[in-house]
Amino acid sequence: MLKTHIPSHCTEQPTTGMRPAWKQLAAIGVLASQALFAGHLQAAEDARSLPSLQPFADPYHDLVADAGYVEKTAQINDVTFSYVEGPDNGPPLVLLHAQLMDWFSYSRVMPELAEHFHVFNIDYPGHGETTTPATYPMNANRIGTDLAAFIDSKIGEPVHVTGNSSGGLLATWLAAYRPDLVTSALLEDPPLFSSEYPRITETIAYRAFRTSHTAVTVDHPSDFLLYWIDANGDFFRNNIGPGTPFLLTQAVKMRRLTHPNQPVEVGILRDDTIRLLVRGLDMYDPRFGAAFYDGSWNAGFDHATALAQISAPTLLMHANTTIMEDGTLNGAMSQDEADLAVSLLQNGSYVQVAADHVVHLDDPQEFLRIALAFFLPTQQ
Repeated sequence: MLKTHIPSHCTEQPTTGMRPAWKQLAAIGVLASQALFAGHLQAAEDARSLPSLQPFADPYHDLVADAGYVEKTAQINDVTFSYVEGPDNGPPLVLLHAQLMDWFSYSRVMPELAEHFHVFNIDYPGHGETTTPATYPMNANRIGTDLAAFIDSKIGEPVHVTGNSSGGLLATWLAAYRPDLVTSALLEDPPLFSSEYPRITETIAYRAFRTSHTAVTVDHPSDFLLYWIDANGDFFRNNIGPGTPFLLTQAVKMRRLTHPNQPVEVGILRDDTIRLLVRGLDMYDPRFGAAFYDGSWNAGFDHATALAQISAPTLLMHANTTIMEDGTLNGAMSQDEADLAVSLLQNGSYVQVAADHVVHLDDPQEFLRIALAFFLPTQQ
């Protein structure tokens, strides 16, 4: 259900078949989804080959709880932040998920991270159970300011920070404009430069931002997840099977009926990444994506200026990217944009990974290897 916001509270070569089409469909956020779908939903000749609508329980809920994480809320300015805090086993580490996702997208790496850090996994405005006023400005400067206030208030000391996609942009903002709060930053495939207007109009993500923009400016749906499924119905019918939108819609409704007031996680989707994307869409505020479509999200947040101001050690992680035949960017950054970003950093380094956009879901062990070596080099 679409939340009411009130004060109270991706260097890969193109392949044939389904993969490019899924990428084209799913680029709804700042690359948060264009690589999410890539290759993750197994193609079906027709809707009958999809799994049945069986009850589903993600085993990582228990693994995260066993690792000592506790769900919490914090009132910061006009934002009621939802976050998950781990045990105090080391220096503080802030996690900022990709657009469309929520804190649980990090579940595959959270148990091991808890062994080395004091983890704060935050749903930033527009996502998860975090709530804001209806008039809250969805832009980097406001969200970054409120995240900094959260760190000041709830953590009280400088942090390591890693963010994926839009979360990577927010990690960039924090490192640039609140250097007193950031010890080091790992930027996981952020859309640096590519999400700035008008460059964003040359990316595959921009095509899908239209869904959020239309929802906010024209249709005003009360249920964005079901609206999103319907908006992409022709793709589902043409590429998977004629009954696919119906099956997915019924799976969502059944989950809500059997698990009221809980995030939507459906077993009909065979892949972790896709399931967690649908979970995130269930709680997503489309005003966030609409702000990328009209350019307002980056207003006053110049990426080149911000990168040049960062003095803390910063690692830019670059995931799979392709350029389509018409020149459209299908990924978070082109190689030129990634190279420019690193060149602007005062203390920057770069790593390219053969993984899709949400690296910590597509290849959690590689993400952990890189993150631990970067944040805790003396322990490796």
